[in-house]
Amino acid sequence: MDRIFQWIWDRYARRYSWALCAVGFPASLLVCLVLSMPVVAFEGSSHYGEVAVVTFVAVLGRAYLVVLPGLREMRLVDQWGAGHGVDSTKVLVATYTYARRAVVRGIATDAVWCALFMATVGAVAGATGARLVQYAILGAGIGAAAMLVSVHGLVEAAFRPVRVAIAGDTGISDSLPRSRPTFATWTNLSMIATAFAFAASGAMLAAVFDPARQGPALAVVIGCALTLAIAIPVTVAFSFSPVLRPIRDLAVATERVAAGNYGRRVPVVQDDDLGVLAASFNRMQAGLAERQRLQAAFGTYVDPALAAQLLDQGDDIFTGERREVTVMFVDIRDFTPFAEANTAEDTVARLNALFEIVVPAVIEAGGHVNKFLGDGALAVFGAPNDLTDHADAAVSAAVRIHRLVDERFGGALRIGTGINTGLVIAGTIGGGGKLEFTLIGDTVNVAARVEQFTKITGDAILLTQQSVDALTARPAALTDRGAHALKGKSAAVQVFGLDPRADDVVGRSV
Repeated sequence: MDRIFQWIWDRYARRYSWALCAVGFPASLLVCLVLSMPVVAFEGSSHYGEVAVVTFVAVLGRAYLVVLPGLREMRLVDQWGAGHGVDSTKVLVATYTYARRAVVRGIATDAVWCALFMATVGAVAGATGARLVQYAILGAGIGAAAMLVSVHGLVEAAFRPVRVAIAGDTGISDSLPRSRPTFATWTNLSMIATAFAFAASGAMLAAVFDPARQGPALAVVIGCALTLAIAIPVTVAFSFSPVLRPIRDLAVATERVAAGNYGRRVPVVQDDDLGVLAASFNRMQAGLAERQRLQAAFGTYVDPALAAQLLDQGDDIFTGERREVTVMFVDIRDFTPFAEANTAEDTVARLNALFEIVVPAVIEAGGHVNKFLGDGALAVFGAPNDLTDHADAAVSAAVRIHRLVDERFGGALRIGTGINTGLVIAGTIGGGGKLEFTLIGDTVNVAARVEQFTKITGDAILLTQQSVDALTARPAALTDRGAHALKGKSAAVQVFGLDPRADDVVGRSV
């Protein structure tokens, strides 16, 4: 049914109400012929032709009573479909208003209409007196039951393409009031009405064919015929399938969201609790999409690993923790003269070009770029994420950075790197709503001083004794530069130079 109504909307949107009448008329005529012809047979009459004509005229009148093309709500839908610039929210509300009225009107009118119809058919077939009254009672019961079975599902299916076209990927339908009875209420009413309609229809056909005399097997034939001809099309196609479509939409959307795709909204096309569920799902999906955008934006300014931990666990995990880490400072040599001789734009471009090498190399080695310091950067290995071989990771990152800088800039840009290992307090500091994840401790200060000392020794990379001791495999290319007094340090610090071009450190740069 969904495909049929979608096709009608795509082709006849500007005359949608009349198109619905044209499509619904043959189906209604077939159902009413199934009701009227057994009456002729039951009465032993031969007026099949006359009853067919009466049925045709009666169904034509009923189609107008139920659908009523030209009503204000349907006229708005037709105008919107024709592109007349009608307010979308107004049209959407009109579809819900019309649907509620159509259900009530359909049940009320069909009880009366079907009673008159069956009594008229009975009269044409030759029934009189009390028999006509019984036909009227039968018609009222079957008419009301048939409406309860089909009208809700049919109306919702008919308006689905309209509502999807109007609402689209917007949220205008999410906040509309939900005044229709619940999905469970309609399901229960439909099941009760279905049982009644089939029981009454089966009893009527049994009376016509008199299975007691024909044989018990005839009851099975009648049951199969009712099931195949009426039960499956009516209950599956007209009643339950349309109202279950939102559940299928949610199932598909759940799989899509689980795969990380938040780009499509679930269409909110019903004003019952399934509509509420779809709107809630859209709000949840929007929240997940916002979280993803926040994490992506946050990860641009903060290390992605740190951003992920902050979003998952909150900033209280960084209240301050004593850790053994390896700290690495990277700094550009002779950057001040370069900045004086070039424009600010060229200076920033040079810094960004370097950091495009530094940041990925540190992250790939398992480290965290803690901050940028003018023409340099501070990286830490072992915080906030645990890293067993943090000293080896730092050396590997340093070697890789130097090799990539040489490949890209040659001698036009030279850097120095200082590495130190020790205990720090890793956590957040700040106040007034501004916090920053940082490292506090003498280990950081020593690493900064060692990096500055590379200008004196001429080494590209300098490691302290503590970092060398923390290495799982000591490179043969390490050169002992002796113990030196560093600025701000009372005790001398043993340092070792490392040539990133040496053969035995090639593996560390991979």
